Amino acid sequence: MSLTNDPIAQLTWRIAMPMSVGMFFNTMFNVVDTLCAGWLSTDALAALSLSFPVFFIVLATGSGLSQGTTALMANALGAGDPADARRVFTQSLLFAVAVGIVLSFAGWLAAPSLFRLLGAEGDYLRTVLAFMNVTLAGGLFYLLPMVMNAALTAQGETRVYRNFLIGGFAANIALNPVLMWGWFGLPAMGVGGIALATVLVQIGGTIYLARCLLKTHLLSNISRGDFRPQAAVLRRIAGQAVPAALNMLTVALGVFVITWFVKHFGKEAVAASGIAMRLEQIVLMPAIGLNAAVLTIVGQNHGAGLVHRVREAWQTNVKFGAGLMGIGGALVWLVREPAMRIFTSDAAVIGHGRDYLLAASFTLAAYPILFVTVFAMQGIKRPAYGLWIGIYRQIAAPLTVYPALAFGLGWGLWGVWWGICIVTWSAALFALGWGWKKIGRGA
Repeated sequence: MSLTNDPIAQLTWRIAMPMSVGMFFNTMFNVVDTLCAGWLSTDALAALSLSFPVFFIVLATGSGLSQGTTALMANALGAGDPADARRVFTQSLLFAVAVGIVLSFAGWLAAPSLFRLLGAEGDYLRTVLAFMNVTLAGGLFYLLPMVMNAALTAQGETRVYRNFLIGGFAANIALNPVLMWGWFGLPAMGVGGIALATVLVQIGGTIYLARCLLKTHLLSNISRGDFRPQAAVLRRIAGQAVPAALNMLTVALGVFVITWFVKHFGKEAVAASGIAMRLEQIVLMPAIGLNAAVLTIVGQNHGAGLVHRVREAWQTNVKFGAGLMGIGGALVWLVREPAMRIFTSDAAVIGHGRDYLLAASFTLAAYPILFVTVFAMQGIKRPAYGLWIGIYRQIAAPLTVYPALAFGLGWGLWGVWWGICIVTWSAALFALGWGWKKIGRGA
């Protein structure tokens, strides 16, 4: 497979499909956690939703580092410099270890105050912390697999990560009941058992991905000396990873903002938003793989100086993504209430989630336009564009639109749900305009 010569459409599907399948199982992993929490209690279900903004800080950091690593490695490979690609990878691992340790300790210190701000008190707060403390203890093992996957993706290889995500999904199904209910003589950990199962899966994935990476031609000769810190390379990684991580961090802040407004309508509304967002993620899976495809293809072709292929890759992925999610929106509209009933029998939770998914059915097509453009910008080493769009979409616009619709116009929860739709589409149109200026015209 040649990322600088083979047809763009063919490359897109060869890279995107394994990643989409893998991310589907990753989302189903979260769905299983949600189902298990629902079997424990409504408090446990709400705890997963409430903890997501804090946990997403870890995921945002890993995602940003992964995007930056992929972009730099892909550009180096496209320019015919595998030695530089190896340097980027080893220094990214060092980056991940340092950041992972810092985030775990910072999270333990900050989590109680943040959850109180979101309305958690008493048993509800203890339930949330039981989940979050275990998750933060394994924070490093969420980052390392992302960096390892970045090295594979930069080479156009997404099947290995797909296999890990499928295997992790199966392992999670087995581990969750054992740990949360205390089977085989183990102590019953409740919602903390759900968190521990996830950490154990991530540790196993780290080992598996490391073994697969060492078999690749690019990294087969890696040595201990390659892991000595190199300030110049670390600065390059930070230049790409920090804006991307901050962009992803705005997503966590955006969920925090949504949760803050939703919590005014009760914990049933919070639980509903958590379920509905996971259902929305399932539908988005076919388009999520396009992000990896456009980042890798654009990165290598930008490194090779093939401007026309960079433009074609961006346009092709935008069209594929918008078309797929147009179909996905129709599906969500049709099954929104039955889908909510799978996760809960609470009528209030079902009603709130059904309303969220109605608005989401009109929003879905905007996401691939937005995400593909941001990842393409990352591929041409312009990560700051994604950050500015993220600040607008997740913070500035919501803090204006949500209260105006929910409280100013008296729409209540409907104002939050439709506010998400309005803000997302406006951000997608802004991204499309930037993409056309920087990529579509070959600038």
